[in-house]
Amino acid sequence: MQTTIQLLRAQIPQGTPNPGENTSIDISRPFDLIVYIILPILLIVVLLVWRQKKRKK
Repeated sequence: MQTTIQLLRAQIPQGTPNPGENTSIDISRPFDLIVYIILPILLIVVLLVWRQKKRKK
């Protein structure tokens, strides 16, 4: 049993984010607000405008 636990622990790379260490998005931080909310909305708007212009041609 202990060998199995040691093998499972060896599978988690050191120094990288692990699934158990994830935190929620903190929208009070400007970086999180820009990356997770503003940029996706901006990309969708640009895509819709670009497709609309492409259809008119």
